[in-house]
Amino acid sequence: MNISGNNLPAMSGAGPSGEVYSASLAKKQQQADGKAALALIEAAGSSASAQIPAKSTTATLGNNINTYV
Repeated sequence: MNISGNNLPAMSGAGPSGEVYSASLAKKQQQADGKAALALIEAAGSSASAQIPAKSTTATLGNNINTYV
């Protein structure tokens, strides 16, 4: 990730203060991404334990075959 102030169109002449501002924005974005990822992991973990396991197959599965003459 490139966060230098020289590459930002709005901060092209800002110098070191632009770089600090860009770094601050990048850090906030990374924190928001991390929080979203943790929320997704927690949601996936809680729904996995609440799921009902699939019923086992029975011995009659596949005994009826539809044939047309």
